[in-house]
Amino acid sequence: MLPFSDYNPLAVTIWFLCTILTAMFSGHPVFVFISLTGSVLYFLILNGRNHGKTHGFFFMLFLLFSLVNPLVSHNGKTVLFVFNNNPITLEALLYGVNASAAIIGALYWFRAYSALITSDKLFYITAFFSDKISLVLSMTLRFAELFRKQFRKTLDSQRATGLFNDDNIIDSIRGYTRIFSILVTWALENGITTADSMEARGFGCGKRTQMKTFRFRKCDIFLIILSLICFSLTVFSVYSMNFNFYPEINFSKINSAQILGITAYVLLALTPSFIETEAQIKWKYLVSKN
Repeated sequence: MLPFSDYNPLAVTIWFLCTILTAMFSGHPVFVFISLTGSVLYFLILNGRNHGKTHGFFFMLFLLFSLVNPLVSHNGKTVLFVFNNNPITLEALLYGVNASAAIIGALYWFRAYSALITSDKLFYITAFFSDKISLVLSMTLRFAELFRKQFRKTLDSQRATGLFNDDNIIDSIRGYTRIFSILVTWALENGITTADSMEARGFGCGKRTQMKTFRFRKCDIFLIILSLICFSLTVFSVYSMNFNFYPEINFSKINSAQILGITAYVLLALTPSFIETEAQIKWKYLVSKN
């Protein structure tokens, strides 16, 4: 089986939208927990035990978002304690935890998606809607990276000539203002050069072609069908489940149809982890045979 990164970009995007939209717009703790678990698991499979700073940063965001809501929202019947003449309620705290988990899960999914979808894959996806939008987006992403590299080169060269030697706020403001002026001039010149180069190469004279094409295989079609079926079952389950945080925590019992929707979302959220794990096991097995 192919690793998940080798699947067709359009199939991966459809899976990604089905997964993240359910968790973000349902707001149900069950789906939020499944989304967070699936995103963290897949992120760990992709990156191993690295990116400890990323996990720490997301954990700090989780604590921050969880604590902000009960401090600004005082709805709910169950008062835990009173802080600065404002009641801190259990319902507001749990709502903040649930919303924070949804946000952190989405951030993990976006980090994984950015690792899967490279610039050429993004160009391929957006070309389905508009070639011009695809070109502008591709050039913007390329220009952002060039701008970052040019900023570093300009900063190093200015420091080599004696900039920032005074080490004070006024000197820093003047130095970064000079660097910004240099970068704006470079960006304008680069834009003119790019436009002349595109005109010289005949841009707009005929139908555009892509440098790299991605074909649909059976596994891609299967992923799209699986994503849409699981998404449909999940949406039906979400609209039939009742859960309220305010004024008190109230939820309805889960029936068999809703259990089916929850199971479908578990399968949807864990699909890339299953695919990636199987591909890694198969690769290690083939390496061990040699």
